[in-house]
Amino acid sequence: MAYWLFKSEPEVWSWDQQVKRGEKGEHWNGVRNHLAKKHMMAMKIGDKGFFYHSNEGKEIVGIVEVCKEYYPDHTDESGRFGMVDIKAVEPLKHPVSLATIKNESALKDMVLVNNSRLSVQPVTEQEWKLICRMGGL
Repeated sequence: MAYWLFKSEPEVWSWDQQVKRGEKGEHWNGVRNHLAKKHMMAMKIGDKGFFYHSNEGKEIVGIVEVCKEYYPDHTDESGRFGMVDIKAVEPLKHPVSLATIKNESALKDMVLVNNSRLSVQPVTEQEWKLICRMGGL
């Protein structure tokens, strides 16, 4: 299993909206970055991800799971980009802020710390476990 981080502006798509989609989940469309595309192409059903509120909040608020592998993004007129579907698994008991992550020396190499603009990013197993502990899971 691989681990990921999905960034969303809460005023565009929030954790609460993701939760309301239930088991069906929701497509993660609109990604127009080739590195993020490569990450999504590597995703497998059952992979886990952090749901991160960017801009407002700047914190990891929940855990999602990939429920449909990479397929064409219906919002991309060029036909070059795709998407995956994700479903909410559980909220973090205590959201983990970007500031908290940056202050944790064990997370200094995390993509979120070093390339915070990338909308879909890999997370190592060690980072995953530590952030889950920090979030009360």
